[in-house]
Formats: sequence, structure tokens, C-alpha cells
Amino acid sequence: MLSLFAPGQVPWSGARLRAVVAARRAVDPALTVDLVAGVAERLAALLTAGVAPAAAWRNVVPDSDDADRRIVEAAAVAAGDGEPVASAIASARQAHPAASPAWSVLAAAWSVADAAGSPLAACLVMLASALRDEAQLRREARAALAGPAASARLVAALPVVAVAFGAMLGFDTLGVLLGNPLGLACLLLGCGFLWAGSRWSRALVARAAVAQPSAGLELELLAVALASGASLGRAAELVASALRAHLPELPPSAAAGPVVALAERAGAPVAELLRAEAARLRGAARTDGAMRAAALGVRLMLPLGCCVLPAFVLVGVAPLMISVVTGTLGGAR
Repeated sequence: MLSLFAPGQVPWSGARLRAVVAARRAVDPALTVDLVAGVAERLAALLTAGVAPAAAWRNVVPDSDDADRRIVEAAAVAAGDGEPVASAIASARQAHPAASPAWSVLAAAWSVADAAGSPLAACLVMLASALRDEAQLRREARAALAGPAASARLVAALPVVAVAFGAMLGFDTLGVLLGNPLGLACLLLGCGFLWAGSRWSRALVARAAVAQPSAGLELELLAVALASGASLGRAAELVASALRAHLPELPPSAAAGPVVALAERAGAPVAELLRAEAARLRGAARTDGAMRAAALGVRLMLPLGCCVLPAFVLVGVAPLMISVVTGTLGGAR
């Protein structure tokens, strides 16, 4: 059997593998979305080949021993016992909150396809494509935010650099900050400004990083339900029920109304129009994320001017002045 390890290399233990996976997720938050997309793609391929759902789920169990593996195992057991797979995924997600949130998206899609009688393989292909788009959107937003966030961290280090610079010039800045009552007051006030500026900057970065999760998902699920031949009212009811059960945090969308009206006027297939509109919404979410990242560079000037610069003066400049004044007065005596 072909080995993935070099001769003499010891395979990773479960604990080491979990540590590596956790580190990779911390570096790339979109990795968890890609994981679920990969599972959906493999399931679609196996189901298309005629493999039963229970066997398909058993064959896509991840190698890593983590919360995501528990989700797939629970789905495999439910499929083998004839139980609702979507409900099993939802229960496993509650028991293992560290698992990827994208499992709830898969559960909603599976629930709609199962209830409507739509082909599961086609539904999973659609889901995998949507999740790949969302993962790419998150990576693009993270890359766009990397520059402003790094600038904010660099500017926040200015007071510390000023203290070190003063010490290099021969001024007793640390002694003034820690031993002089006025210096101690400057240190405490400067640390307070730094803390406030850091919290403010992190809040701005977090707000800029927020993107609408699963943009266009409701339209994609509606197209899946309609593909089974269900009426529009029945399809909308199934989608609403699945979203309430598995994605209650997803805000309701009114985007389907104009698309359905257009399909009725033009006599065009409504499912194709829904998928096209979902793709447009994902593109709009990507553009919106890029615009928020571009605006972040300007907004970060607010904590810089209101918090970091006063901290720089209090911790870096004030001790130099106090040191010079006290040294001059001491020399005069």
C-alpha cells in the first residue's frame, strides 16, 4: 500500500493531527466551509454512481478525529437507520458546537431535497458550488482586511517604541513611568487609551469582516424544491421550514418574488432564473465585502487619532519631558 510518510517517519498521532487541523482553521477560517463543500461533492459523486445514502455517508467520514467527523458519523448512522439525516446533523451540531457552521447549510439543503423528492445528487452539487463561493468570499475579505489590520497593530506599538527610543537616548523613561507619581499617572492613562484604541480597532475590523452568510441560499433551495415538480407555494413552504429549523439566524429574503414574477411574465423556467439571481447575490456580497475592507483603512484613523496618538504622547513623549525637567531641576540644585 502506498504510504504518505517518508521511510522512517512516524505517522502523526491523533492529538497532533487535531492540533494541526486547529492551527490551519485559525489561519484560514474558510477551511471549515471548504470541508463541508468537499463532503457534499463526494456524496454527490457516490449517489450518482448508485451508492446508497448510508454507504455514501460512511465513505466520506473525515480522517481527522474532531467535531466534523462526529457530524458525518451521526449522519451515516441516521441514514442507515432510516432516520432523517438533516435532524441528525442538527442534533450533532448542538452536541459538537466546534464543528463547522456550514453543516447547518447542508442539513437545510438535504431537508428540502428529501421533503420535496428532488434528486439528492443534484442538490449536493448545487450546495457544494455555493459553499465554494462562500469560502472564496471569506478568503477575499480576509485578504483585503489584512493590510488595514496590520497597520492598526503597527500603529498601536508606537508608544512602546517611543519608550524604548527614549531609553536608548539615555533618558530614564521607565524610571519616570514607574517611579514618579506624574509618570505613573501618564502610564495608567496611556494604557487606558491603548486599551480603548485596541478594542475600537478590533470592533471596526470585525464589523468590516461581517458578510451576509450563505448569500442566495434561499433562492438555491427554492430552485431545488421546484426541480421536483412541486408547486411554488409548496416549495416556498419547504424552504421556509428548513431555514427555520437549521438556519434561524439567516434573515428572510424577498428576492424570490421579483424573480418568480419575471418567470411568469416571460414564460421562462423559474428554477434557472432563481439560480442566476443567487449567483448575482453572491457576487454582490463579494463586492460589498471588498468595499467594506477599502473603507476600513479610513475608519481606522479614528482610533489612531483619538486613542493611539494620545497614548503615544502620554507614554512616550511625556516621560521624556518629565525626565528632562526633573534632571534640569536636580542639576540646578
